[in-house]
Amino acid sequence: MNLPFFIARRYLFSKKKHNAINIISGISVCGVALATLALVCTLSVFNGFQDMVAGFFTAFDPELKITVREGKVFDPLESRVQQVRALPEIDVWTETLEENAMVQYKDRQAMAVIKGVEDNFEQLTSIDSLLYGTGKFILNDSVVDYGFMGVELVSELGTGLQFVDPLRVYAPKRNVRVNIANPSAAFNQDYLFSPGAVFVVNQQKYDSRYILTSLGFARRLFNYDTEVSAIELKLKPGSNTDAVQKKMERILGDRFIVQNRYEQQADVFRIMEIEKLISYLFLTFILTIACFNVIGSLSMLILDKREDTETLRNLGADDRLIARIFLFEGRLISVFGAIAGIVLGLLLCFLQQRFGLISLGGGNGSFVVDAYPVSVHATDIILVFVTVITVGFLSVWYPVRYLSKRLLKK
Repeated sequence: MNLPFFIARRYLFSKKKHNAINIISGISVCGVALATLALVCTLSVFNGFQDMVAGFFTAFDPELKITVREGKVFDPLESRVQQVRALPEIDVWTETLEENAMVQYKDRQAMAVIKGVEDNFEQLTSIDSLLYGTGKFILNDSVVDYGFMGVELVSELGTGLQFVDPLRVYAPKRNVRVNIANPSAAFNQDYLFSPGAVFVVNQQKYDSRYILTSLGFARRLFNYDTEVSAIELKLKPGSNTDAVQKKMERILGDRFIVQNRYEQQADVFRIMEIEKLISYLFLTFILTIACFNVIGSLSMLILDKREDTETLRNLGADDRLIARIFLFEGRLISVFGAIAGIVLGLLLCFLQQRFGLISLGGGNGSFVVDAYPVSVHATDIILVFVTVITVGFLSVWYPVRYLSKRLLKK
């Protein structure tokens, strides 16, 4: 057995001459454990929020989305696009057209994004789970077109869940100059009727601006024939999304962009990743401060074991071996603190997932969830353990070597 490690282990668990050393050693382990627990819980909460937001996007955003790199629209009948459509991994293929327009209901106006979709859009996304009201997801019939609005847009226009008067939609005509004498002639005007339901994504980008309607209505309003702004796809179960995405990119070339769900919301997830990184750095700094308690504990231990070190020297031990004993002592404190902190952190995360111990406050349904969401990732646990061990080992290396030379002079 490694002699310095064996002696360091005995020192860690044995009773010292001065009881204060035992107390300080226990406090050192608790300090490292609490900092480790904070790292585990904080990173898991960020993961929980990220998974929760990803769940909202999953219900509205497609699995894969094809857009053009330059310009706003493209023709889906192009040969390369049709080659992608023939891929066996594709389960649902939906053409969409998005464009800004002004909407008016009675005396209220607002800018909105008109998104025209095909009838199979409800097969592409879980739109039914987002609808509130008595109506079903029907885009048009033989007489009129229907418009599903976001809940915040409904509040801004004051239409209610089911409006009686039609919603007026205005969009500028393509390639037409505005006549100052008659500016209204440069705009297309059409009407959307109430479907009896609104959608709630809990994301302001959608809830405050978007209106879902039929693709035919959007093409008629914006003066397009077969053009689309995007093609949204759902893959067959068991398909590898990354592999299919790369295959599509090879077929389509540089003119098109193929995005998965996370890339479609890159800005949101990038902000969340930055917040998670900043929290990790702050907590690592706190962990470093907690590790200074270990230095105090070791300095007192070195003084307490002066007689033992003299005995070891008489038996032939050199200063390097004696310094390694106290280095192992500091490392054992870091290891036990890391293990205890991770175990307690995982336990707290489990209790939070199961019982929601820490709530977001309010209690009146003002938040999407009542308690902080938690999601434990194995990679984060490994990162925390490596961080604690690294910081702990580095924080005691130089001080122990310095203190052992100063306090254990022959």
